[in-house]
Amino acid sequence: MSTNKHLIAPSVLAADFANLQRDVEMVNQSQADWFHIDIMDGVFVPNISFGFPVMNAIAKHAKKPLDVHLMIVDPDRYLQACKDNGAEVITVHLEATTHLHRTLAAIKELGCKAGVALNPHTSVQLIKDVIQDLDLVCLMSVNPGFGGQKFIPHTYNKIKELRQLARGVNDNLLIEIDGGVTLDNAAQLLEAGADVLVAGSFVFNAADPIDTVQKLKDVDINIKQA
Repeated sequence: MSTNKHLIAPSVLAADFANLQRDVEMVNQSQADWFHIDIMDGVFVPNISFGFPVMNAIAKHAKKPLDVHLMIVDPDRYLQACKDNGAEVITVHLEATTHLHRTLAAIKELGCKAGVALNPHTSVQLIKDVIQDLDLVCLMSVNPGFGGQKFIPHTYNKIKELRQLARGVNDNLLIEIDGGVTLDNAAQLLEAGADVLVAGSFVFNAADPIDTVQKLKDVDINIKQA
């Protein structure tokens, strides 16, 4: 576990696209740390979100880093575009990347933090050989493609296994959880070893989104490291 307090990354996929600037400014005013941007191609996942023009519009108003999650096939084609449109963190899917080591190196050459995302069925052991090259691992705690899904409990075990895998090799690795994050499971996720919580509909559909972000940020735990 990194010594920094955990990060909150509201997922813009759950924002009101007809009032996007309003929702971006809400995140700016909140205690959130990052904007989580899901880019989907309708091929790797069964949905299409938005592309670089919308991402660029978000970047113009955002006062916090853009955490860009590429849920697309052949992500290498779009790394430069991510950088050009404001990305500070670029995460690609293991399942969609043929030469992961090379892709991670390309992300870092752009000056961005490099992340890899794993679907719920994908073992964390598959990234053992690149774990020293990663800034972040995004564990999907729902099946990717749509917001508002139910959290998959096996995620807790995956967080613990990944933290153990990184220990002594990459102690600064950030573990991000994406999908079904609420106040009901936030403490348990952090206790398992998570660092970054992505929350979409739980934040944007809340009666008071700024207060909801604050409550996620204020989740306090006692971590006993082995």
